[in-house]
Amino acid sequence: MATEFKDWPGMGADLIPAIKNLHKSQPEVMKAFREMGSVAHSGGALDAKTKELIAVGISVAIRCDPCITYHVKAAYEHGATRAEIAETMGMAVYMGAGPSAMYAAQALEAYDQYAEKAEG
Repeated sequence: MATEFKDWPGMGADLIPAIKNLHKSQPEVMKAFREMGSVAHSGGALDAKTKELIAVGISVAIRCDPCITYHVKAAYEHGATRAEIAETMGMAVYMGAGPSAMYAAQALEAYDQYAEKAEG
């Protein structure tokens, strides 16, 4: 049973006018962005479903709601199962926490270096 915390399909549909406005305001930048997306989605070692699962994981890790709705829809359309999305979410949670731990260690290291330098 689907929950209703957010209306993901509605969010995607509601975003279309804003995206069109951005395209009108910055046509060259958005043309380059579309071209980059086309190349990223083109054939290669990874199939379209796998690429979309990666995009879903990154969307969660960077906390981008519009990215989530866009890439979940695309993953679904490329045949991703709920189990595949769920497993991708496990990796997104892991990577969201893992990088935080790595940066936390570096922040402590930076503090120690500043403190050591101040002590002479």
